[in-house]
Amino acid sequence: MSGFDIQSFLKSLTRRPGVYRMYDSESALLYVGKARNLKNRVSSYFRARGLNAKTVALVSRIDHIDITVTASEAEALILEQTLIKQHRPPYNILLKDDKSYPYVHLSQHEFPLLAYRRGKRRKDGRYFGPYPSSAAVRETLNHLQRLFRLRNCEDSYFNHRSRPCLQYEIQRCSAPCVGLISAEDYHRDIVRSEKFLEGKSTELIRELQTAMEEASANLEFETAAELRDRTEFLRQIQEQQRVESGSHNSDVWVIVNWQATTCLQRLTFRQGRLTNSQSFFPGNPAGDSDEELLTGFLEQFYLNDHSGEGTPDVLIADIDTDLTAPLLAVLQERGSRMKHQRGQRGDSRQWLAMATENARTAIQSRLSGMQAAAGKLDKVAELLKLKETPKRIECFDISHSQGEATYASCVVYTADGLDKSRYRRFSIRGVTAGDDYAALEDAVRRHLTRLLEQNDLPGLLLIDGGKGQVGRIRQVLEELQITSVVLLGISKGTTRKSGWEYLWFASDRTPLIPDAHHEGFRLLQHVRDEAHRFAITGHRKQRAKKRSESELETLPGVGPKRRRELLLHFGSLRNMRGAPRDEFEKVPGISTALAAKIFATLHGEEQE
Repeated sequence: MSGFDIQSFLKSLTRRPGVYRMYDSESALLYVGKARNLKNRVSSYFRARGLNAKTVALVSRIDHIDITVTASEAEALILEQTLIKQHRPPYNILLKDDKSYPYVHLSQHEFPLLAYRRGKRRKDGRYFGPYPSSAAVRETLNHLQRLFRLRNCEDSYFNHRSRPCLQYEIQRCSAPCVGLISAEDYHRDIVRSEKFLEGKSTELIRELQTAMEEASANLEFETAAELRDRTEFLRQIQEQQRVESGSHNSDVWVIVNWQATTCLQRLTFRQGRLTNSQSFFPGNPAGDSDEELLTGFLEQFYLNDHSGEGTPDVLIADIDTDLTAPLLAVLQERGSRMKHQRGQRGDSRQWLAMATENARTAIQSRLSGMQAAAGKLDKVAELLKLKETPKRIECFDISHSQGEATYASCVVYTADGLDKSRYRRFSIRGVTAGDDYAALEDAVRRHLTRLLEQNDLPGLLLIDGGKGQVGRIRQVLEELQITSVVLLGISKGTTRKSGWEYLWFASDRTPLIPDAHHEGFRLLQHVRDEAHRFAITGHRKQRAKKRSESELETLPGVGPKRRRELLLHFGSLRNMRGAPRDEFEKVPGISTALAAKIFATLHGEEQE
């Protein structure tokens, strides 16, 4: 695992139900999980012992964790399945099947059928759900048949009955197929069933409670226990599913100011199902009001196509409709029919409350991480005995393969943690292949020259290297007359093992060998490792690009058209190498000067 501060994260984690998403250092989704208690569940991954090999491998790759708070565990389960089917994380196995969610279906008929359905909703009628499991749906239908005696046979069977079936005999059906119940009375039971499935049947719960009390008073304890269990189960299944409601595509936005931090939270609903949750922490240099800030952000978000799920049908945000009118007008010209709702009632109101809860959770996690990061910088100052705590650490590393595709990286650590927006890569050219000292000097000089002009120097400059590299960079600082930056090198010790590194000050002849468990030292290791990772990534991309190029593509002054003419004239690169210089002048579009350049490049000669 990278430098993810799990202890600070866990301290701020809520105990409410929800979904957690684990990402690696490249922000690739590793695993999606649900929890009844997020704090307890996520904490279980970081126990000192008792983890299996798969979990250990997963934890070692975690860079950060995102949280989405839900209203219930059932909602968490449905959101978890949605995210797994959408992203297919490599460490999720059990829920990768493509089964859809189970529903209760009420058909369109004079005597409607109440049945279990899974899959696409092709049949007419009303669908209730989804439910967390097929067992819950079947149990629901079982209880509804006991309560309301609704039919459970298909229309083909229902239309050909001449006498009641066994379901009537065991009091699970009122036998509408043979006219033993009127359409009016059956419709009354259907209405009651719909109210119950919509979560509005509190009268039914009270009725069962009354019956339970009467049974208990009559010493019918088994009946009372059965009624008690049924009442409890009915309460469980009538819980309204806020994760899915209707078929609209909606984006829900809230802005929350808490503890001097502003968070914009977006919940994405597609086909009525919650599919994504995002937190944004924008700056507000102009001091705009919350409504103005949110409106400006929405305009940039949708007009610049930052929405990965497309433009929604409904934008739900509690801001003045006049503020969103220009945005909706522009989107309408582009073919979108997005409407704005303030979300003051119904599901929209509940979704806004859910978004607000997620925003507060995101702020809490962010503040906790910022406090931990600032504390680590204090530990670095303590380790190095600095007079002031550095506000920013910048670390440089070099990566190449036998001098090929040399890249330098610069990563940045601030009081907010790793600041990836300030990461930089430097392609090294004009330096002898394999000369790490010169490559490092070139990158640092270019970087510090720019920062010096901007008056934005770091507090600590960390170099992945020993005394030699530090001495070379010290000369750069002296040439640029920079005295406010602390220069430090970190190198492998004699054992070449992690935890046994040396720290080199520019003015010292002997290294500092710190305690391997010191928190400041561990931060320096983490920043160095991040710089190494970032440099290797750039180097590998450049090397792959270079090796994938044909030598023809590197010829000076030769584009696609001239390259095609050269191949038509010579037939192959081998024939070009064996041709005399004046032969190149015969190719259409190739001048005498360009022919000389091409000939020199093919034969490794210096151009005059």
